[in-house]
Amino acid sequence: MNGADRLISTLTKNGVQVCFANPGTSEMHFVAALDRSPDLKCVLGLFEGVVTGAADGYARMTGVPAATLLHLGPGLANGMSNLHNALRARSPIVNIIGDHATYHRQYDAPLTSDIEGAARPFSSWVRASPTADAIATDAAAAITAARTAPGGVASLILPADTSWSEPIADAPLPDAVLTRPQPVDDAKVRAVAEILRTGEPTGLIVSTDATRDTDTLDTAGRIAAATGARVLMLNNTAVTKRGAGRVPVERIPYPVPAAVEFLKDFKNLILVGTKPPVSFFAYPDKPSEEFAPGTRIQELATDRTDARAALEALAGELGASSYLPIRAELDVPEMPTGSIDGDKLADFLAVRIPDNGIVVDESITTGRSFYARTATARPHDYLVGTGGSIGYAMANSIGAATACPDREVITLESDGSGLYMPQALWTQARENLNITTLVFSNRKYQILRNEMQGVQADFGGPRAESLMDLSNPQIDWVQLAGAMGVPGHRATTMEELNAAFDGAGQVTGPTLIEVSL
Repeated sequence: MNGADRLISTLTKNGVQVCFANPGTSEMHFVAALDRSPDLKCVLGLFEGVVTGAADGYARMTGVPAATLLHLGPGLANGMSNLHNALRARSPIVNIIGDHATYHRQYDAPLTSDIEGAARPFSSWVRASPTADAIATDAAAAITAARTAPGGVASLILPADTSWSEPIADAPLPDAVLTRPQPVDDAKVRAVAEILRTGEPTGLIVSTDATRDTDTLDTAGRIAAATGARVLMLNNTAVTKRGAGRVPVERIPYPVPAAVEFLKDFKNLILVGTKPPVSFFAYPDKPSEEFAPGTRIQELATDRTDARAALEALAGELGASSYLPIRAELDVPEMPTGSIDGDKLADFLAVRIPDNGIVVDESITTGRSFYARTATARPHDYLVGTGGSIGYAMANSIGAATACPDREVITLESDGSGLYMPQALWTQARENLNITTLVFSNRKYQILRNEMQGVQADFGGPRAESLMDLSNPQIDWVQLAGAMGVPGHRATTMEELNAAFDGAGQVTGPTLIEVSL
């Protein structure tokens, strides 16, 4: 056993079953060790952002880490945008980054960089493993760090000689330590209960720990039924279980004026493992805090507290455990026809989301009505962007489909964002994943047009316009998908879209539909 063997064996012993990879020279001993390690599935991505985005999607759907394999500092740099999203999503990931051999770093070869320094802003834990004897212990520590509440990116730097060297001692493989979340603070439970007993307009803002678990959502729903509080979530909550039969969660809008209007009448906001709602950006003459001045903010649980236990304790304190929560009832609209617009697309999705489907949404401006319109669709999981770094959805879908191969995945992608990582389509085809991607093609960066207005910047000149236009030349998504091995279709009417979606359901593997707007 060399160091690479011990690393992979430690990963698989501790429940890491998948590695999304884009390796290089310094990782070749890890690659060779895969043939001796059949328990670790390895998925190739053509770009490191696809690799890290896929690991994020996998972690969101399973709650357990996937590994990544990146090549030196530049490979890490290519994957940082989706590591940022993963960190904001609290996704457990063991992020393995190859490095030069320890004795070679002194020569400052062309690919030498400060990997540890680069990794820190996008990681919750960073360590370089200097020897083959240390790698197993360090790998177990990385898994422990990734799985410690609230979950995070554990970046493990793997020098090439750590991989190829044989350990001096034949030590047993270590176990990761699965730590429990922090206990519930009884004083906070009593304080929140006292607020809820006042009957004042109150919002329970719950985190992904609650929205991804139907039992925890049921408890939040019982509290709402007993007190009149409303169950809310931040706009960038990573995963939500929703649809018919599930407790609905109101999503705070993205645009600042809409968020301020939504929150203006709340006297109290209760935080359950999350932060107060603030705007993504600063805008002239708009507040950074979206809640009204004087709103009382009370924390029930931190992001390291067991959210389910905290809500159950609160329900017990209020005597709410016997209340029945309000659940969404199945209510889908008629299938829309004719020309395509955002509202018709929202109705289309409400009809077409399958039972137990997974929706990964990066529809940006086209999809502003999608979340509300699909609240009464068939039960499904809804994944959204968490860190604001775009180009995540097609990569995220790879991880979601790998984690849940028996479920249908629908990716809602804007054309501008999709162009950040179209290489994801190749991996979808290679792995024959059950993903239908809808690309909403308006041939412009519409979100930037909106943001120009939001920040009150002058707009309308040809040079500014050119930076937001994608029509010269036009991108042909059908041809692009075909080049990546994914069957592509184009829809210019709702009838064509419905027919193309039917066709996607009749084939094995991924499909892309360009929706012309």
